[in-house]
Amino acid sequence: MAGEKGSGFVSFESVVMGPPDAILGVKTRFLKDTSEQRTNVSVGKPVVLEAVKKAERLILENDARIKEYLPIAGDPEFRQATKEFCFGADAKAVKEDRVATVQALSGTGALRVGAEFLNTHFPGTQVYIPDPTWGNHFKIFGNAGLQTHKYRYLDVKTRGLDFEAMLADLRKAAPGSVVVLHVCAHNPTGVDPTTEQWAKIADTVADCKLLPFFDSAYQGFATGDVEKDAFAVRLFEERGLPMLVAQSYSKNMGLYGERIGALNVVCPSKDAMTRVMSQLELVVRAMYSNPPRHGAAIAATILTNPELRAEWLVELKAIVDRILQMRKGLREAIEATGAPGDWSFITNQIGMFTFTGLSAEQVASMEKNYNIYMPSNGRISVAGLTDDKLDHVAAAIRSVL
Repeated sequence: MAGEKGSGFVSFESVVMGPPDAILGVKTRFLKDTSEQRTNVSVGKPVVLEAVKKAERLILENDARIKEYLPIAGDPEFRQATKEFCFGADAKAVKEDRVATVQALSGTGALRVGAEFLNTHFPGTQVYIPDPTWGNHFKIFGNAGLQTHKYRYLDVKTRGLDFEAMLADLRKAAPGSVVVLHVCAHNPTGVDPTTEQWAKIADTVADCKLLPFFDSAYQGFATGDVEKDAFAVRLFEERGLPMLVAQSYSKNMGLYGERIGALNVVCPSKDAMTRVMSQLELVVRAMYSNPPRHGAAIAATILTNPELRAEWLVELKAIVDRILQMRKGLREAIEATGAPGDWSFITNQIGMFTFTGLSAEQVASMEKNYNIYMPSNGRISVAGLTDDKLDHVAAAIRSVL
């Protein structure tokens, strides 16, 4: 019979329906809702920054919309600018040309290229990922053929960092294992290590001979200070530790749809960097051949033009300040309802998200009865809140407790 194993004929009728994406599926349901009180706190809405508009005008004037392929590794100007943005222009690894950098399809693509590279050259590598984490991490590394494990991160009682448990789990990892670390504004918890804790994490990574793989999706989006938000990566670089860093400009430049990011691999020597670079290009060539041009041109223009960079940083700080205002407003609105418990974690956490601790059942109840949409893990995108929705969201949270 057609479609049976060994019949020599493939029938797509045998393909089963895949589950909806945890985030994009929420948005789909939200868009179908016609209620005036519908509220989407699953994601934020990107704003087209004035610095981006000005950069695009400069690009139009200067390159007349060139459509040639970029090199496999991407736009050279962007690649240099993005590694300096990540590590600092004066970083030893940057000055000694020991960072292999390829332009990637935003942070997701950078992670996937890095995972493919690791599986090719270090097969059997174990990857330790924080619990909880961004939902795509396990799929990205698992689909590349790597074995994934969880390490404890969030203390569900305090909604803060379970630091000692985190270190204990990392110490159990076999030498050579990869540890995935969020540079700042941890997704979904909004809980970051302190500078002192980062130093101890670096000690543990070095002592246990682990390989850090940083996910830098929010540089500048945590505190509004792009230098301060890069603290963890720069600390590890100063310690002389090898590492991988995936970067994204979706949030801090609002370039979601341009899919612009980069993968950096910090190597022990320039010679090693050259060899790693050649292998990263082989991964990219087989995966998507060349990265897109426009987003890289925008990011490079902003990062290298002093006036545009200064304007962008002011706009970025204003976005972060608004998020902080929404955090304060949400906490006050919830407390005003008389909701039981300590809600200070909302203002203690950082970045786009707050991890409410609401159960999947409570989230479903808020969607059904209040038309409020969020992921089932109870993560709220504070960036998606507005002043007129604070009381509505607070009342819904109070109702399900």
